[in-house]
Amino acid sequence: MPESSVDDSAASSQTPVKTTYNLSKPRAAYYPHPGSKIYADKQLYNKIANAPKSLVESHLCQPRSGIAVKIPAKSVFRLTTPEGPQVCDLNIWNLHNPRERFWAARSRQLHSAHVSTFDRLWSNLPYLRPLVTITADTLSARHDEWGGRVHDTLGTRCDPYVDKLISGEDNDFHCHSNLTRAVLPHGLTEFDVHDVLNVFQVTGLNEYDQYFMEACPASKSDYFEMFAEQDLLVAISACPGGDLSQWGWGEDSENLDDSKMLDCCRPLGIEIYKLDDEEDVLKEWKAPEFVNYRGNHGLKGP
Repeated sequence: MPESSVDDSAASSQTPVKTTYNLSKPRAAYYPHPGSKIYADKQLYNKIANAPKSLVESHLCQPRSGIAVKIPAKSVFRLTTPEGPQVCDLNIWNLHNPRERFWAARSRQLHSAHVSTFDRLWSNLPYLRPLVTITADTLSARHDEWGGRVHDTLGTRCDPYVDKLISGEDNDFHCHSNLTRAVLPHGLTEFDVHDVLNVFQVTGLNEYDQYFMEACPASKSDYFEMFAEQDLLVAISACPGGDLSQWGWGEDSENLDDSKMLDCCRPLGIEIYKLDDEEDVLKEWKAPEFVNYRGNHGLKGP
């Protein structure tokens, strides 16, 4: 659509025009240095990725639905696209304490807005420790000419509330709803569902600093693999937008059978592996600990 035909009321607050202030090039706020606890030991996690493993569980998430699975610490697990391109919305909790869960914003700050091999998914405060470390990514941090990249922490799950806000219609087919149904049998509720990692999803920010999405490039052989640093509860949603080649807001809930989005929805898989020689492979590994902040946030005692 030509820019001149866009309603000004829907325009971005940002401008695509670059202004020069003669500032020096900025560096990342968080950056690697030897011995940093933020970054993974690449030698160790390469060893984990390449070590012999045995498949112990396999789960299939049907299109437009969600599942939640318990994953033991020291396991390796894969998210897969067994029938072709499909976006996956991922939530993670500490199995024994669901108040500790994935923190998308801090993971984005510590690593990048799109994550890949050796990046870690961190838990929220006051815990701040890795839930998982990414050990393999067959899409290899794919990016395109528009700046779109895979596996993003920029956006969040689609939900029925924003859909109702935009379209005025009730529509249950959203990742937030899928994740809510998936965790109910595990004693969690809608309030436990949190910002996701959008696995296999291509996203970015355009020249107006607006979030955009592109079609998922995954094939039947692609996977996203992680090492479980803790005992975890992992929930995934097979996004009702499918591979996002036909997505649209305000889908008519009375005419789902006629929606083009149905044609591009596929299942997802979770595969859980046990290291064959766990003792040898993990002899340099240590279970992550809480950050030992011993202050009291400036509060004074009686």
